[in-house]
Amino acid sequence: MYEHRTDHLLPKPAYRRRVARQGLLGLALALIALAIGIVGYHLFEGLSWLDALVNASMILGGMGPVNELHTVGGKIFASAYALFSGAGFLVIVAIVMAPVFHRFLHRFHLEAGRTTSAQQSHPASGDSGKAPAAPRK
Repeated sequence: MYEHRTDHLLPKPAYRRRVARQGLLGLALALIALAIGIVGYHLFEGLSWLDALVNASMILGGMGPVNELHTVGGKIFASAYALFSGAGFLVIVAIVMAPVFHRFLHRFHLEAGRTTSAQQSHPASGDSGKAPAAPRK
């Protein structure tokens, strides 16, 4: 999906499209996770759609539930949904930030490659470019 470290840096318009695509994917995953929470709170706890939205949003955002949970099913769902939300948040952040991290590392590798090739093509003064002699015994 991403260019190899020996390839040229992706042009800015293509990079912006990549960031937008990953952002939309992250948004879609967040909306799916939110929908799972809304339906779960509505079915397991019997909350209205609006209250289910508030509870799911608060759990997904890491704040905790708003309404008190009364049913065993609701409590089990809330526990599972909280664990799912924590892991989902990390996955979504990784998906959205991957193009940024990749571009940073790619640029770093390209610059490191230029420095290495420049040092190899212009050896230091007095250096013949040969390997150092083995030490005498």
